[in-house]
Amino acid sequence: MNPSAASLPPSGTPASELVALPVGFPTGAGLPPVVLELGQLFQAAGHELALVGGPVRDLFLGRMSPDLDFTTDADPDTTLRIARRWADAHWDIGRKFGTIGFTKGGWQLEVTTYRAEQYDPDSRKPQVAFGDTLEGDLVRRDFTVNAMAIRLPSLELVDLHGGVKDLAAGRLRTPGTPEGSFSDDPLRMMRAARFASQLGIGVDQTVTAAMTSMADRITIISAERIREELVKLVNGAHPRAGLNLLVDTGLADHMLPELPALKLETDEHHRHKDVYEHSLTVMEQAIGHEYPAELEERWNAEHAETASTQPAEAEGEVAAERFAPPSGTYVPAPDFVLRFAALMHDVGKPATRRFEPNGAVSFRHHDVVGAKLVKQRMRALKFDNDTIKAVARLVELHMRFYGYGEAGWSDSAVRRYVTDAGPVLPRLHALTRSDVTTRNRRKADRLAFAYDDLERRMTEIAEREELEAVRPDLDGTQVMAILGIRPGPVVGRAYKHLLEWRLDEGPHDEPEATAELWRWWGEQPESAT
Repeated sequence: MNPSAASLPPSGTPASELVALPVGFPTGAGLPPVVLELGQLFQAAGHELALVGGPVRDLFLGRMSPDLDFTTDADPDTTLRIARRWADAHWDIGRKFGTIGFTKGGWQLEVTTYRAEQYDPDSRKPQVAFGDTLEGDLVRRDFTVNAMAIRLPSLELVDLHGGVKDLAAGRLRTPGTPEGSFSDDPLRMMRAARFASQLGIGVDQTVTAAMTSMADRITIISAERIREELVKLVNGAHPRAGLNLLVDTGLADHMLPELPALKLETDEHHRHKDVYEHSLTVMEQAIGHEYPAELEERWNAEHAETASTQPAEAEGEVAAERFAPPSGTYVPAPDFVLRFAALMHDVGKPATRRFEPNGAVSFRHHDVVGAKLVKQRMRALKFDNDTIKAVARLVELHMRFYGYGEAGWSDSAVRRYVTDAGPVLPRLHALTRSDVTTRNRRKADRLAFAYDDLERRMTEIAEREELEAVRPDLDGTQVMAILGIRPGPVVGRAYKHLLEWRLDEGPHDEPEATAELWRWWGEQPESAT
């Protein structure tokens, strides 16, 4: 990672305004002034305060977290009394868990009372108890890399469990025994996999052993919390590492069983020892079709400024411009929908495997079956409907392209491909291209050239017909006026017929569309009444 690219928060505080840290911290590392200001407020009130967890870890990774987490010996009411007038705003939605939130100068700060919590063996929620020392608070944290703190305002580093050394060694350990840590909060097992993905960090053997022996404990965690960790893992920089950890330890058997099931299937078509390895490769290749989100943000900012300075007669031309992703990319990173669809695109194969008379193995309709399985799993994990619909649509359509290179498609088929994909079309481009994992270079090149040709034809047809907004040549109001009918199901059927006709034959003028409507109407039973 380039430290300069991630060292500033959304508020845009320049590095020159950061408070330098003493010897023992990375060269050039600093903290925003609000951190020391808050520490001084607590010191003046006779209480302890320390920056803790992720923000401290990130300093040693050469980056700065936009959200700043603190811990204190003060109870929530006292915390609120100390800082509410200093802050720009505050909230206390986490008060029962000991957390009070503030914003100051564009920064988001959360202050939590020292805690000592654990799970009841059969409970989904922690039993919260406040602690009385920083040392006690740190030992209850998930991993040593997150169990570091900086006392404020003295800027003393507190690293009782070797977090800095573990970061340098690329190793994830727990402050206490991993069994005790995972018993307190079983979700920490998924967090281990998430950190493996986000940080590219290895996991200590004692941690993986505990994850394996305690994997079934994840079943007491709510689906919502599991979902959030899964999204962060898939969106990480090294998702293969995190997913392998979930599968190898047995955690995936309880929260994403479709994934390890892919290991049981051999897919000779892709020449992988199993479909699981193929799916991971497709996901990684799909990531290669993402572009840095800041490219589009920068483009929008620059063109918004340009548009504001253009003369009135040029406004329409400026407004028509669109950001164009770099060649070979389609969506800003990270794109969970694309990545998860790539990971899950073949989950229908175990249920559709058939041995053909010639000895070959087939997976007919695995795309349709897979889409249903994906919907079921994502609903169980409490994903929102829009995300479920988008991922399932990609899984359903991921085989649609195959055959184009051999037989070609009519303009009608191209229109249907675009229309059926709808808003997920850019992701479908990325997924289809990524699904080519053959080692046969000639075959891979042939498929790539065929998809290049398909995209070229989409562009040509879109320019002729405004393909992205395909509508029938007559709208519902015109249908009712021409046929002299009232609103109802018949209008919907007429609209659907005209849309199918439009997709099959392209655009028509109004007289032609009217003639087709009358022809269709003559075949309907309602026309005789």
